[in-house]
Amino acid sequence: MRKEEVKNISATPLNAPVFPATDMYFKDREFLNIVYETDMEMLKEIVPEPLTVTSNLIKFEVINMPDSTGLGSYMEAGHVIPVEYNGEAGEFYLSMYVNNQAAIASGREVAAFPKKAGTPNLYVDNDVLVGTLDYNSLRVAQATMGYKYYRMDDEEAKSIITTPQFMLKQMRHYDGSLLMSELTRSQITDVKVKKAYRGPARLQLFEHVMAPLADFPVKKVVDAQHIIVDMRLGQPSQMYNYLNDNN
Repeated sequence: MRKEEVKNISATPLNAPVFPATDMYFKDREFLNIVYETDMEMLKEIVPEPLTVTSNLIKFEVINMPDSTGLGSYMEAGHVIPVEYNGEAGEFYLSMYVNNQAAIASGREVAAFPKKAGTPNLYVDNDVLVGTLDYNSLRVAQATMGYKYYRMDDEEAKSIITTPQFMLKQMRHYDGSLLMSELTRSQITDVKVKKAYRGPARLQLFEHVMAPLADFPVKKVVDAQHIIVDMRLGQPSQMYNYLNDNN
């Protein structure tokens, strides 16, 4: 392989890159969002400055992506925290547990999504929508929501899906020193809402050292949303550089 060709490879291995160089478009992307009250002090301890936590209403989400360009069919689940940066409201993505290696690698290397391996699931059980997350052999989260109880306004659903996403991107040199440490911002675009519902819901979280979702205890479930859309991931951009003292 010629030197000039190497730079055109999306990732390693050279003869079978872990993810393709393609525009990530998602059809029928399905969200189960459980919004609940938790401990405000726990949120403040984990969210990095200069982001500011704006509420104790955290979101546990399970997402089914059955038709993703270049990535196939997979699922993910994790925690999202309401924050603000320079007057703009958004969500800090704390954790994402994913059952697709290409999505984990591309999400971490190209963007800044905090992805690691896990086994989420989202399915309809008779009259209930069920979202679960297992870490290896153990259950760490289980959510249930009444199926298609109340119709949700499409514009409200779109505004939820397109909330700005703030993430921490951290990369290190071979010697362990920091190569990159920055906050990024991205935003979902080209959203077409297909279905949107609310319903009663419950959420259980189980203690686990490597998937510590239960660090944010469920005090009260205040909202549950089931939203299906077509959409495109937005291009991430740097907001704040921790290695630059002149921020």
